[in-house]
Amino acid sequence: MFSKIAFLGIGLMGEPMVRRLRAARLPVHVWNRTASKAEALAETGAVPAALLGEAVRDADLVITMLEAGPVVGEVLAAALPALRQNTLWIDMSSTRQAEAQDFHARLTAAGCRFVDAPVSGGVGGAQAGTLAIMAGGSEADIEQARPVLEAMGRLTRVGPAGAGQVAKLCNQLIVGGTINIVAEALLLAQAAGADPAAVRAAIRGGFAESRVLEVHGQRMLERNFIPGGQVTTQLKDMHNILAAAAAAGVALPVTSLVTERYESIREVYPQADHAAALLALERLNPGQRVGDAPDRLPD
Repeated sequence: MFSKIAFLGIGLMGEPMVRRLRAARLPVHVWNRTASKAEALAETGAVPAALLGEAVRDADLVITMLEAGPVVGEVLAAALPALRQNTLWIDMSSTRQAEAQDFHARLTAAGCRFVDAPVSGGVGGAQAGTLAIMAGGSEADIEQARPVLEAMGRLTRVGPAGAGQVAKLCNQLIVGGTINIVAEALLLAQAAGADPAAVRAAIRGGFAESRVLEVHGQRMLERNFIPGGQVTTQLKDMHNILAAAAAAGVALPVTSLVTERYESIREVYPQADHAAALLALERLNPGQRVGDAPDRLPD
């Protein structure tokens, strides 16, 4: 078992993930660029560190949950001088496959180890400890980290370093596309004279059933766009999917269309929930609107 775990990045996802680790009585030290976010976790028994070097020094496991690949790269570069040999670094952020492979190469060259383990399940999954964790790395490293990762969710090894990010991109491709299809279905129901809430209820349990129809469909009916995930996050993932597709030499026409839809509201609703795909669709259809509830949007 690990004697010191450094968790770097206390945001919407990182905070409940640390709470799950502490509920499992794991020895967690926390760091965040905004120090107050790390300090707020002291009541769980986590140890806040004011400095990045202090957080990772003598840690045998480092976990990052940061905004994007470039930020992970910056933090990794700053932390490297303080890492001890054979430290296992697990990046749970959503990055590009090429970035994950670069992190692996840099850490290996420094005598350390790397696993990319992005997650799906949102803030609710992080709070409940039910995240889907898609891990890329050696079997030995992932097995060593299994008790820690399984405190946060369901772990699956999907291949070598970088493969975790590919799995996450596949997940986000399906999620992003399905959110947009659910928005189209509800808007069509409304515009054609049916009750969209009743249509959603009628098709649930059939082949159209999905977690997206359940959760985001309800959000759309309630016009609740207070974020779990955000438009900017989904858009970052869509661009990462297209980059991976280009590198693999495949065309993804539906993903390209979904990306365009999110791009159309990037400046207007950047912090809104992914379900704001409905708002993007309604902008394409002036005068058409699902329901009559007021929009709930982040400040």
